[in-house]
Amino acid sequence: MSDNKHHAEHSHEEHLREKHLMLDPLPRGRMNEMVMESMMEPPTWKFWVIFGFLAFVVVYFLFYKWGVLIAKGQGEAGVMRPDYWGIFLVNTVFWIGISHAGTFISAILRVFRAEFRRPFTRAAELMTTFGLVQAGFSIFMHMGRVWIFYWLMPYPNQRLLWPNLHSPLTWDLLAITTYLLSSTMYLFLPLIPDVAMARDRSTGWRKNFYKILALGFRGTEGEWTHLRNAMNIFAFAIIPVMFSVHTIVSWDFAAATRPGWSSTIFGPYFIVGALHSGMGAAAVVLAVIRGTMKHMKYFVRGEHFDAIGKLMLIISMAWAYFFFNDYMVQWYGGDKWTQQLLHFHEAGPLGWMWFGMLFCNIVVPWAILWNPKWRATPWAITVVGLIINVGMWFERYIIVPVSVTINRMPFTWRMYTPGIEVPMGIGTVAFFILLYMAASKLIPLIPVWEVQEGQMAHELKKFGRETVVSVSELE
Repeated sequence: MSDNKHHAEHSHEEHLREKHLMLDPLPRGRMNEMVMESMMEPPTWKFWVIFGFLAFVVVYFLFYKWGVLIAKGQGEAGVMRPDYWGIFLVNTVFWIGISHAGTFISAILRVFRAEFRRPFTRAAELMTTFGLVQAGFSIFMHMGRVWIFYWLMPYPNQRLLWPNLHSPLTWDLLAITTYLLSSTMYLFLPLIPDVAMARDRSTGWRKNFYKILALGFRGTEGEWTHLRNAMNIFAFAIIPVMFSVHTIVSWDFAAATRPGWSSTIFGPYFIVGALHSGMGAAAVVLAVIRGTMKHMKYFVRGEHFDAIGKLMLIISMAWAYFFFNDYMVQWYGGDKWTQQLLHFHEAGPLGWMWFGMLFCNIVVPWAILWNPKWRATPWAITVVGLIINVGMWFERYIIVPVSVTINRMPFTWRMYTPGIEVPMGIGTVAFFILLYMAASKLIPLIPVWEVQEGQMAHELKKFGRETVVSVSELE
């Protein structure tokens, strides 16, 4: 009887270690080797085929088509009266939304000491930087005469030209630039110990590359103290930056007097929508990393997808609340043109997109993510993440070109027909994936020191007949 009891307790502990990364520590040297192997492993022919295809898509669909747009003018795009804001602005809002997942996962969860965040903070932080690059491209595409982009920047000049601060383009430039700089610095700080580890375990050009990035980091107590203080400061500072950026994006619309846009709730509505699409994209990225890179199944486990799935479900509920709040207030307001627009959303030529948005953003997450087994299944949560991002892109499309169709001058109504912006948008998606593939071979995608730190803080303790997880404070 005693042996059976001991065996059951041992099995329970083994199950906990298998399920939770923080309870399944490996020797520090072995963990470093695993991350280095995943990064240094020679690319397979499949990697090069996908990389080459994406590079071709970026060169042709993004840069070549952009050159055509510059040479022939904005007439090549579908933007004309009354739809002066088309897919370029849809993609801008979409990519800024994708970038919010990195700050949410890394900064907010760090502040709240959510331990499950540790192995995938780097992957999320890269999403922020790479997503903002695509958002910046989309803004520049929309400008048309992109070679005079510096007119948007406040700098002393002989012609006494200053940016028009009434222009949403200026708001977006300031918001995206601030967010890109701060998020890149926040990405770099926790990267320093890992590139120092890579520096000590590599040779040739890689060693010189990591040596530059490591900034002479040797892991002394003073260096760790300064690094942690800097990361804590940035974690608290970047959270209001994140909220302000997408609030400014919402003001692009809410500050106008168009039907469907004059909403005081657009600020939090856009922030929740950004987190909705961003968390879905984070789930997809994690599943791809886990499935394609060596040793990643040890670092990224079902518990991490389960935690992300719970966040996706909560955010989906918040998005549903803000959506129907915004809808009911506008419907009840009784404005003739707003009611015309709401009817156009549901029964117009793109009504299928409006219902598809609700299906992707509410029905699918609520139907699947309530189940713990489905949440912890990588392929299932990947499908949900992809569907959510389709739904959120639909939402942005409905807010921008579809809503601009209906205004207070019926003689100007015209359906938006996309042109060259479609392949250019595909090019930004390919560029995002291409940057990720390149990063997977250049920098450690797993913050090894954070995982090691978390494993040191976690241990199993027995209280009577129960075995519980204890988390100690390291700092």
